[in-house]
Amino acid sequence: MLSIQGAAQSACDRLNRRRFIQIGTLGAAGLSLADLLKAEDASGKKRQHHSKRSVILIWQHGGPSQLDTFDMKPDAPAEYRGPYMPVASNVPGMNISEKMPYHGKVMDKCSIIRSFSHGNGDHWAAAHWLLTGYVGANGSDRVPRNPSMGAISSYLLGPRQRGVPATVNMNDGGFGFHGASYLGVAYNPFRTGEYSYGNEAGRLPTGSDKSFSLVDGLTNDRVMNRVSLLNQFDRMRRQLDQSRTFENLDHMNQQAQDIILSGRARDAFDLENEDPKIREQYGPGWGEQALLARRLVEAGVRFVTLNTGYWDDHGGIEKALNDKLVRHDRAVGVLIQDLADRGMLEDTLVVTAGEFGRTPRINKDAGRDHWPQAQSILIAGGGYPGGQMIGTTDAKAERPTSRPVAPADFNAIIYKSLGLNPNDTIQDNSGRPVHLVQGGTVPRELV
Repeated sequence: MLSIQGAAQSACDRLNRRRFIQIGTLGAAGLSLADLLKAEDASGKKRQHHSKRSVILIWQHGGPSQLDTFDMKPDAPAEYRGPYMPVASNVPGMNISEKMPYHGKVMDKCSIIRSFSHGNGDHWAAAHWLLTGYVGANGSDRVPRNPSMGAISSYLLGPRQRGVPATVNMNDGGFGFHGASYLGVAYNPFRTGEYSYGNEAGRLPTGSDKSFSLVDGLTNDRVMNRVSLLNQFDRMRRQLDQSRTFENLDHMNQQAQDIILSGRARDAFDLENEDPKIREQYGPGWGEQALLARRLVEAGVRFVTLNTGYWDDHGGIEKALNDKLVRHDRAVGVLIQDLADRGMLEDTLVVTAGEFGRTPRINKDAGRDHWPQAQSILIAGGGYPGGQMIGTTDAKAERPTSRPVAPADFNAIIYKSLGLNPNDTIQDNSGRPVHLVQGGTVPRELV
């Protein structure tokens, strides 16, 4: 017969080997670990940071083309300028791609950084750099070294309202590190949508939207009874867990119960509650997910990431963009207008970006390759002014010619909107203080 310690070790081993994370799937050990993995710290410890703002990051993993969106070069040779023509937006002189009419209607609310630039053309390395502010993982070693901006906002700020997760990640696919790394599973995002490449969210357990409902006839009373069983299990687990991966779970029981029992998160995910006319404006697919992002922010979620598409178009870029750029344009354009109409844009920062841009010269396969030297990024709301282009590139959109913006600045823009200072610190695995980002500044045009 196993000893108590042996039984606990066996149980922990099994938990580490399978996806024991659906909140709604309540097992013999009580609420599943997902109840706690995604809950915020409810220990009564006073947070040092407060903010009324949220972020919606539209992550275009693979790298969108600057020449086919916001930095068009109609006077460049055909092999550079691409298939599309620039058209006027609602801001005089602020021209964008003809494939982006929905964006064109909201450019007065947007600032476009055309001079974003860095020097790494590796998908994973560049994504880790942008999303965490630090150089870390790469294509050969995809292990995240630092927590993402979403995870840090969860750690320092938590959700804007209790009863919802702090961060949600839709379509966690491909090239992106949206997880909490050494901060631990408690600050990983909830995941929802289609996962085309599996979980890159820090390679740590995480919950999903499917976990918000009570199933198998479980009542609130039965849930609360099982919490006590979970506490007993956790006491055994604490004696055996020598890493920080599951640290802080003991402080999260109450918030985990709030997420399940309050119904706020469940209601936010239920698009049947939305006005049919608004749903029609957004459209299906990414549009519906952009609407969900707005509803999550309304419910109190702090940081929502929506991964759109796969923008790594090494071949046949015109055919690819004729499909996905149209869908992306509608989703983002309608989202920004909807947030503005509801009076939410001032307190919701919308950002669209990928890990890098595309080569100015179209290749032999009618595509564009990796090009980190120049990229265009959209910023809307979150306390920042709109209606402006920031920075310029040369005649072929190869490199910045003014106002270069770096990954650290990108992180600073997001942290500043949330009321966080890039010089604020968190502790790494060894207890050493680490700045949220080193050396980043917000471009003066946004201040």
